[in-house]
Amino acid sequence: MTDKSFSFKRFRNIGVLTIASVYFLILVGGIVRSTGSGMGCPDWPKCFGSWVPPTSIEQLPDNYLEVYRDKRIQKNQRVAGYVNNLGFEEIATYLLEHPTAYLETEFNVQKTWIEYLNRLVGVLVGIFIILTMLYSFAYYRKDKAIVYLSVFSVLLVIFQGWLGSLVVSTNLLPVMITIHMALALLMVAILIYAIARSQVVVLQERMFFFSRKIYLLIWLVVFLTFGQTLLGTQVREMIDQIAFNFNYLQREKWISQLDFSFYIHRSFSWLVLLVNLYLAYLLFRLKDGQINKLLLTLLALIGLEIIFGVIMVNWAIPAFLQPLHLLAAALIFGVQFYILIIYGYATRFKGVARMVA
Repeated sequence: MTDKSFSFKRFRNIGVLTIASVYFLILVGGIVRSTGSGMGCPDWPKCFGSWVPPTSIEQLPDNYLEVYRDKRIQKNQRVAGYVNNLGFEEIATYLLEHPTAYLETEFNVQKTWIEYLNRLVGVLVGIFIILTMLYSFAYYRKDKAIVYLSVFSVLLVIFQGWLGSLVVSTNLLPVMITIHMALALLMVAILIYAIARSQVVVLQERMFFFSRKIYLLIWLVVFLTFGQTLLGTQVREMIDQIAFNFNYLQREKWISQLDFSFYIHRSFSWLVLLVNLYLAYLLFRLKDGQINKLLLTLLALIGLEIIFGVIMVNWAIPAFLQPLHLLAAALIFGVQFYILIIYGYATRFKGVARMVA
């Protein structure tokens, strides 16, 4: 019994550590984007053809720009061929004809090492997720779903790695970055659910009745935050392109160059805020200690997110706030999803629960 308890606790501990590492990777990825270091390594998985990147341009061949540009083009052509064979001709054409794939990337030692550290953190996340999967087998007889979720998270991180290679080969093609972020949030949700499911007995100890209205409202805020985050990622992609056009200077002019997507993102934030406030009002009435703590955390994160957004709009998008803005959005999604799980297990999946709304 002791060994089994230790195995269960070990799974939960490594699972929490894995979730934290994914969030740290999101933060580091935001730093990569805010510093314009996304193409610091023009190839993948190596960096300038080496497992340890160069520290000076003298370590590279004279024609390194053409060499790595051509390698990226060749890889894109192979991927486009696979996509075309699957019947997605428009996507294949988009991959081949988008101008970013043909840009040459000059060596910058600072950007190279920022991107390289980002990849090292990605490797660390991969190790943690593999350990999470291995430790999940302690639940194989008790709850196979936990094992399946953990295995799926490993497959997802492998796909993320492959997608990351496409992000590099396409020279930060915008649609790739948005998909990359969407999958990161999906991975967070899967891991949170797997860890929460391992503590289902504790979660079911709460005593309040099920309300369809509240349950659907929690799902709504989760989807709203997911959509708002992806919309923000698209705005961020536009900022990256504008920053590149301005050679990362004259930051005060960047906001004025954005199109209607930015104004949709900014206006939509008010809807997200109001819906979350209404949900918080309903959930606070349950007087559940853990849910109240999560709600306070959620409202604090939303407040920070709004403050970050206001500062970025009015003070020329400070570089240090961009990754924090992204991290706060991802944390908001995670807290909302955990509240959804707690509410579901405490009510809808509990035999004594009854409908009250």
